[in-house]
Amino acid sequence: MHRTNIAVTLFVTLIAGITFAHGQQQTERYIPIGQSPGLSGKHTHIGTIEAADTKTRIVSVAAADRRYSVTVTERTRIWLDQNRLKLTTLKGSFADLAIGSRVEVKSEGSADGPSAEWIKVEMTAPRAAGAPGR
Repeated sequence: MHRTNIAVTLFVTLIAGITFAHGQQQTERYIPIGQSPGLSGKHTHIGTIEAADTKTRIVSVAAADRRYSVTVTERTRIWLDQNRLKLTTLKGSFADLAIGSRVEVKSEGSADGPSAEWIKVEMTAPRAAGAPGR
């Protein structure tokens, strides 16, 4: 009986952990820059874009503690964080990675991985009507 209780408890804990991780992945785009529970500041970098090379698709970001570069792949999700404008988050593209933009970057694997899993771009003005990426 005791082993059964332990097995059930472990199973429920495992399922709950997977559900939370999947849920956060699905809703991550709606979480403002710097407010992702368990990620922001620990597994992400927040900084300003210094360069975005369209040929190599490498973005250089200056964070508070250092500078780093990540590759934007076809799997990288780019979101336009319009929270400060009281507007909903939009899907973005490489073209939205403008020099001087404040961003939060989560690398694939570790926080210092070579390619970005997702990038949130802080929007300071609404996106123009008809602009791609909605």
